[in-house]
Amino acid sequence: MTPHLFFEDIAVDDAWEAGTATITESELLEFAERYDPQAFHVDEAAAERNFGGLITSGWHTAAACMRPFVDAVLTDIAVVAAAGVDDLRWHAPVRPDDTLSVTATVVEKAPWNDERGRVSFRIEAHNQDGELVHSRTDLVIVERQ
Repeated sequence: MTPHLFFEDIAVDDAWEAGTATITESELLEFAERYDPQAFHVDEAAAERNFGGLITSGWHTAAACMRPFVDAVLTDIAVVAAAGVDDLRWHAPVRPDDTLSVTATVVEKAPWNDERGRVSFRIEAHNQDGELVHSRTDLVIVERQ
């Protein structure tokens, strides 16, 4: 799909319901064993003592939220690159079979140079119970017309 939104087309407070991501236990364990093998992500007994069961790596949560953001928002925008992430937070544990609803809201935009601008998207994910589990602000460089 060819992007049709440029820097000038995006406004502060534009918002999207980006979609959902479900974290299965097998995905949780696979990610944790490969990238974040702390006991509460890979060992049921250790996780039970501290969290009442296995919890997803925060890094897995952040990555899982990226897919709906890309599919629902960034594919329509003339993205050049990312410039970073601010205010990355994990508010509550994500557990096996949780389904996260992801939203994206433009919270700031500013010129980057003559050809590009920076758009800051506030990303939030709530679990199936409506509890905020993850938030961050993605800094995205977007082409100008």
